[in-house]
Amino acid sequence: MGRRHETAEVKRMLSASRLVTLTGVGGVGKTRLALRVAEDARRAFPDGVWLVELAALADPGLLAQSVSEALELRDHSSRPAVEALVDHLRDKQALILLDNCEQLVEACALLTGRLLREAPRLRVLVTSRQALGTAGEQTLPVPALALPDAEGPRLSVAALAQCDAVRLFVERAGAILPGFAVTEANRDAVEGVCRRLDGIPLGIELAAVRLRALSVQQLLDRLDDRFRLLTTGSRAVLPRHQTLRSLVDWSYDLCTGKEQLMWARISVFAGSLDLEAAEAVCGGDGIDRDEVLDLVAGLVDKSVLIREDHPEAVRYRMLDTLRHYGRERLATAGEEAVRLRRHRDYYQRLAATARAELFGPSQVPWFTRLQQEHANLRTALEYSFAEPGQAAAGLGIATDLLYHWITSYYLTEGRGWLDRGLFLCPEPTEARARALWTDGWLAIIQSDIDAAAAMLAECRELGARLRQEAILGYVALYSGMIAMCRDDTESAIGLYEEAAARHRATHDPVGLALALIRLSLAHSFLGDSPRAIAVGEESLAVCDAHQEGWHRAYATMALGVEVWRQGDYERATALERESLNFNRSLDDPLGVGVNLEVMAWISASQSHHQRAARLLGALRNIWHHIGAPLSGYGHLVRYHESCEADTRRSLGKQAFQAAVKEGARLSYDEALTYALQDQLPTRAPAGEGEQPSPLTPRETEIARLVARGLSNKEIAAALVIAQRTAEGHIERILSKLGFNSRAQVAVWVAGQNRSEHGVEAE
Repeated sequence: MGRRHETAEVKRMLSASRLVTLTGVGGVGKTRLALRVAEDARRAFPDGVWLVELAALADPGLLAQSVSEALELRDHSSRPAVEALVDHLRDKQALILLDNCEQLVEACALLTGRLLREAPRLRVLVTSRQALGTAGEQTLPVPALALPDAEGPRLSVAALAQCDAVRLFVERAGAILPGFAVTEANRDAVEGVCRRLDGIPLGIELAAVRLRALSVQQLLDRLDDRFRLLTTGSRAVLPRHQTLRSLVDWSYDLCTGKEQLMWARISVFAGSLDLEAAEAVCGGDGIDRDEVLDLVAGLVDKSVLIREDHPEAVRYRMLDTLRHYGRERLATAGEEAVRLRRHRDYYQRLAATARAELFGPSQVPWFTRLQQEHANLRTALEYSFAEPGQAAAGLGIATDLLYHWITSYYLTEGRGWLDRGLFLCPEPTEARARALWTDGWLAIIQSDIDAAAAMLAECRELGARLRQEAILGYVALYSGMIAMCRDDTESAIGLYEEAAARHRATHDPVGLALALIRLSLAHSFLGDSPRAIAVGEESLAVCDAHQEGWHRAYATMALGVEVWRQGDYERATALERESLNFNRSLDDPLGVGVNLEVMAWISASQSHHQRAARLLGALRNIWHHIGAPLSGYGHLVRYHESCEADTRRSLGKQAFQAAVKEGARLSYDEALTYALQDQLPTRAPAGEGEQPSPLTPRETEIARLVARGLSNKEIAAALVIAQRTAEGHIERILSKLGFNSRAQVAVWVAGQNRSEHGVEAE
């Protein structure tokens, strides 16, 4: 609401400085102002406007990783996250919004300084309760919303309603009492409430909730009573920190005793939570499990919790100011240690259950849930490694989250947790052995082969000492991958066969499927087509028996490689497209990259050299984004090199470079559409004065479905993609457009439609 002057000032500052920090008390509206500026400025940043939310992050060591996640940077190399981030942003014209930096001021100052030095077209907008204090930083203290001049002439009702603070109050009151408006009868009370709250947006929003039970005058009377008591009768305007604190105190006091207890206990969660988690962590000791739902509903009604609708379940989020308040109350009650332990225990069980159920029909929902719970999983790991005697639990959680690390943006973070746990837990246990081969696989994906070999050597010794067939099976599997990386295919085949035998003996379908996929590729590499096909089909059968999709997509890819080698280009293309469709739905860029590689080789073999060159151009972006070309499949590079040489020779240098550039200009979604449909995007020239849409064609398609009122689940079904992927697209749409609601997207789509049909808005 309002903020025209501040918005213009921040834009001016951003045009003059590459680092602008908005400061002010919690709840004053820094984030809202920053998002509005970002929305207005997005067309000036062709490489995107990116929101990085830091309220739930406590560890400064994870700052660069968190920024990378927000920028959708999946770096599979072993270099530090900050190096990958710098490399990614070096030539980008982008705006990064770092939100809620106050608990990480020093780390944010160091990171922004490094990024701005090495990425000359980058700009950073920061919200924090204090400035970063770095060279070149411009700061703007964000004031409260504008109020009528207390010494000026009395405004008309219409003029009063246009004051920023009053407009916000009326908007929030209208959500409680439809049709609420400023009138001659209530104008003094409305203005009094806004003035008593110093125009602080969070305070106004919390107070407006009370209109369910109070009139505006009653609300003002209670604010006057509370604040007069707090200041011993002083009528001076309260400092904003005290005003907000006292208002939160009042919200707390208006809760029932059990709601207060629930508020305090929920404060141990980071990010968001669902009802099941609330029942497990917050129940007991004064709150029966069957009371949790009603208590959560009560906190939602009082605006302490924010309800978020997701396809699979409703989730709840607490504003950072209210969460910190709850933690203070929890500590005062002497419950903080107990609830943090219960929180860790819950997410320890969640990670173990996810690992047990991932190879089956619930795979994609589990991937989605773990990504939603990432902030809580991180909190559980932080607790485990910081609390004396709990490191073994942390190592177990990090190990169980293997597929979460691989299929999301957290590969480097996962390896960091595993390295930390292995350092703290040197005992020769089965848990250490599992962590060693888990960490070893992450190292292989990052092409850190020597480190992986060292971990697997220790793991082999442990497996033999413990006489654990499962451990030895995974050691053989990943040792085979290392052998392939070192061009020792014969040894790799022997190791893969050993792994398959051990996993059959232990009835482990996950290890067996992985071993068979790699064995199929190895046999294909040596030219043993019958064996490659037989093993590949066996891997598909294992996956189908468990209704599993992710490993099946890789098995299909492997079969496609061999079918291509046999010269059946049509079937090979069909296999790769089948695999690509699943990898696209799961948003797995590594799988997508390998699929596009094989499709480029097929195109070159069919003498479709222009298509091959375009796919090679698109692949340059994908592999640069991942940070490790053909990560984990390095032995296939000879096919890539052969394809590139053949295509360059057939097209000629100039035509080859032009086609590669054409492919490199495709967005990620456009490249996948081209691979699947052999159709380049059509880009009509923009009309005079028109601005290009900031959304990709895929995002535009999803935005239109949002505008039609479809839920995330319905969008996923309509486009045949995972719900997690649909949610990720919608989050990126909101970020690019600078919006915070689906309704804003609908309005934007309507405006785009009018523009497309030549209808000008009035």
